[in-house]
Amino acid sequence: MPDMSMHAGKPFIAVESADVTSIDGMPGGDLAVTRRLLRVWRDKYPRNVLRSAYYDARNRFRDYGISIPPNIRSRAGNVVGWAQKSVRALSDKSVFRGFATPDGDPDGVSDICAANRLATDVGEAIVSCYKHSCSFLTVDLDPEEPEPTPLVVPRSADWSAGLWDPARRRMEGALTITDDDENGRITAFTVWLPGRNWECHRVGGEWVGELHETVLRGVGVVPFVYDAQMDRPFGRSRINRSLMALIDMAFRTMVRMEATAEFYSAPRLWFLGLDPNAFTAGTWKSLVSSVNAVSRDEDGLVPEMRQVTQASMQPHGDMLETIAMLASAETDIPAERLGIRLSNPTSAEALAASENELTRVADRQNVVFGDALMQAMRMAVQLRNGTTDVPVLEGVSPVWAPTRVVSDAARADFYTKVASVNQAYAGSDVALRRLGLDEAEIAGVRSREQEQRAQARIDAITRPTPTGEQTGRDTVNGGADGGQQ
Repeated sequence: MPDMSMHAGKPFIAVESADVTSIDGMPGGDLAVTRRLLRVWRDKYPRNVLRSAYYDARNRFRDYGISIPPNIRSRAGNVVGWAQKSVRALSDKSVFRGFATPDGDPDGVSDICAANRLATDVGEAIVSCYKHSCSFLTVDLDPEEPEPTPLVVPRSADWSAGLWDPARRRMEGALTITDDDENGRITAFTVWLPGRNWECHRVGGEWVGELHETVLRGVGVVPFVYDAQMDRPFGRSRINRSLMALIDMAFRTMVRMEATAEFYSAPRLWFLGLDPNAFTAGTWKSLVSSVNAVSRDEDGLVPEMRQVTQASMQPHGDMLETIAMLASAETDIPAERLGIRLSNPTSAEALAASENELTRVADRQNVVFGDALMQAMRMAVQLRNGTTDVPVLEGVSPVWAPTRVVSDAARADFYTKVASVNQAYAGSDVALRRLGLDEAEIAGVRSREQEQRAQARIDAITRPTPTGEQTGRDTVNGGADGGQQ
């Protein structure tokens, strides 16, 4: 099945093009599931697009129409990137390093991982998961390869849909949109069902389906989910409604601040008893001129000048600080990392506590993502082997980089203390990972150890044997010593 996960048409899909009533060649039962999947995608797509807009800081300006001039309102651009910060602050703590495998890697897990570039693509799936609440990994065989070659592809939720089977706690079906035309209309999609996939194309005005059977018992799709709950099996987004509302508030505050910025340094003057016609020059020219003069009126009186307090950005700054504190509580990100300088700076202990909050969430999510990766790898190995038996993959486990920053000195100190009381730990892969070595570096260490052991055996074989004279002397000395005893 060809991979066309990158669309070739417009950046937005025409939702009405998902109204598919019939697919040539597809039986009624599968067509009913397909229409359910298309309906799910159609219902979720607007919110997914909205969250993508907030992530890219392209959300529209939501004004109350009270104090901001129309010319400023129409040109306002968002400078509040808290949505992206909320996603990346957590996703950056989940760095997938590959799979730990037993000696020899009998299942070929490392080869599948490397061929599909999972060390980098998993990170993209995690970012998409935090952005839209879930993302997917599809597992299939590459049709362009002569030998069975597993193809594991990350899919974004705004181009995919899924159905959950609560009784079996697994996917009931999935849909991935694979192509659209220049008008944003869907032209191809794939339906993933237990033991079979349907590749659907629009030919003219009709839809045609092509069946591909697989050896999998379930659906060849694995979800990556953030904060899954029993009533929300596909989780929730890090860019939730509360955060979007706070971003809108901060956006409005920044625009108000920009709209009144011209008055922060310009004095606010009132002239009592002055004819408005006295101002013949431009306002800005009068403000910046070093010398200005006003003549007496027709009665010989001099106008009275009053200066009032000029505008200040302090109220806007205070409001922005309040909004940032609410956003910090919502995202577990310190307000300082949201670009706000607080009047009362956060202490080092409070910053560490906020970091620990994110670390605990990342640790929990790595368990969830690790389970999903193991499911995907079992599917990939099963498809490559072409058997109906699900492989156990004994000794295989996903490896993640530490979710918290640990200094090299602290790592070495921990290793020394544990290795001194547990010799088995000292030479294990677990210890080397705790020292900060990745899988490639650990493989290099093991290879070097094997070379040293092989060299030691060669040295033992080629070492010259003791001469007979020396052997006899040793025997005599041993007897003499025995006589003295």
